[in-house]
Amino acid sequence: MTLVTKSIDIKTPVENVFTYFARPEHVSDQIKSDAVGMTVVPMDIKEGMGVGTTFRIIGDFSGKRLEWDCETIEFVRNEKISAKQIEGPFKKWQITNEFKALGNNLTRVTMSVDYEMPFGPLGAIMDKAKFAKSAEKGMETALYNVRGLLEGNGSIPVYITLDAYQKLLAEKKKMNDVPVSTALTAILEKYNEIEAKAQN
Repeated sequence: MTLVTKSIDIKTPVENVFTYFARPEHVSDQIKSDAVGMTVVPMDIKEGMGVGTTFRIIGDFSGKRLEWDCETIEFVRNEKISAKQIEGPFKKWQITNEFKALGNNLTRVTMSVDYEMPFGPLGAIMDKAKFAKSAEKGMETALYNVRGLLEGNGSIPVYITLDAYQKLLAEKKKMNDVPVSTALTAILEKYNEIEAKAQN
């Protein structure tokens, strides 16, 4: 088994960081590099993305594509989110994000992935050669990207409540699963039209 852990301090309140990480597809947006690409597709969302929520991860690791389904097994608001593979290629795969408030405006995030490669002895060789290194690099990059976004240095604001986000996902579904950004733009345009009519 291999355990990869990375931590970062983010200058924003713990509630903001937790709300961001509570949506796994958000984090997958950050795991993009030459060697690693990851997409997360929510499948069955339980209350507030809590325990029982299932999602599919589609990962591209140095040209090797792997897909696996996960379920949220632990969800402690502002403290911890943990999910494990329920179906897929790994003998074991579990990700845990832990949140610690270091002050009113500073949060430490620790991301850990505990996994056992498939493919028997071949998997162990592949793991040592590439996978652990690309997993570690991907996690590190993701955490830096998330910090940039949450501290306001990134390209998009992410302060949205879980309730509002679920409504946004419902609209996205009605619009034939367009990207979240497209659904949000359409909602804002409609709002602007209503506002303009109200002012006339």
